[in-house]
Amino acid sequence: MESLLRRGGTVRVLDDLSTGRRENLAALAGPRCELIEGSVRDLRLFREAMEGCGRVFHLAASVGVALITARPAECLRNNLEGTQNLFDAVTAQRHPPRVMLFSSSEVYGKSSRVPLREDEELVLGPTSVPRWSYASAKIVGEFQALAAHRARGLPVTVVRCFNTCGPRQLSAYGMVLPRFLEQALRGQRLTVYGDGRQTRCFSDVADVVEQVLLLEGHPAAAGEVFNVGNDEEISILELARLIVEISGSRSEVVNVPYPSGYGPQFEDVPRRVPDLTKLRAYLGNTPETDLRTLIERTLRGHRADPARAAGAAAPPV
Repeated sequence: MESLLRRGGTVRVLDDLSTGRRENLAALAGPRCELIEGSVRDLRLFREAMEGCGRVFHLAASVGVALITARPAECLRNNLEGTQNLFDAVTAQRHPPRVMLFSSSEVYGKSSRVPLREDEELVLGPTSVPRWSYASAKIVGEFQALAAHRARGLPVTVVRCFNTCGPRQLSAYGMVLPRFLEQALRGQRLTVYGDGRQTRCFSDVADVVEQVLLLEGHPAAAGEVFNVGNDEEISILELARLIVEISGSRSEVVNVPYPSGYGPQFEDVPRRVPDLTKLRAYLGNTPETDLRTLIERTLRGHRADPARAAGAAAPPV
């Protein structure tokens, strides 16, 4: 949103603020930025919010492994209904807007063919594991987007994000990087689930925004699916140790069993690394902040946040 405003755009935000904070928008208040507080499950409100919009960036979803495993039915309904309402509202427009649909790396599920390509087969686990409900909802959303493009020529692009991070991200819903930072700053133990050898890639939100806006302006990107983010791989155990080092914390890094954080029915993924070949083919070299710089930037944001600095409790999951 900040990037759109800096580029001279007028922005309307529809958000129920369930995983965000109104304070994040306070500095952006003005005639070119309107906040409508409400849910994307409200089709009437969704249609009203979309009136006059030439571009739509659909990020609304229940997110975070902790939240998904704790409330799978609610999250599934939010994600499915929100995306369905998006396409109902878009296709009702006389001149449909450009749509950027945010999906997730979770759609790759347990695929072991790393790095993960956009045309890779998607391998999910059993329905008894709540985690895979999120991936399933995102996959349905992708099918809807591509079907609308084929049937109606809707200019929609799907972007699959890989652990997007930044200074204002909350840890309350299972996001590991801000959780580690908050634990380190409070002198608490950094809790690594499992043996910590599972690997992930972490992307700076500013880089992801730039990549998405470049794709949004690329005519040939309509009807396509793209991995976006960064492909610098690190194990979760190494991430915890790196955060301790960068923050100067004396916190201990400890391993804890998965059930203590996610319940007995949980499956993790050993490796999740994006193949960014397609993104680079369309856009050339795009911003990719290295992990150390991302951690340092996010750490400064945490230290400048009064609520975090005071050790305020995160919202309950």
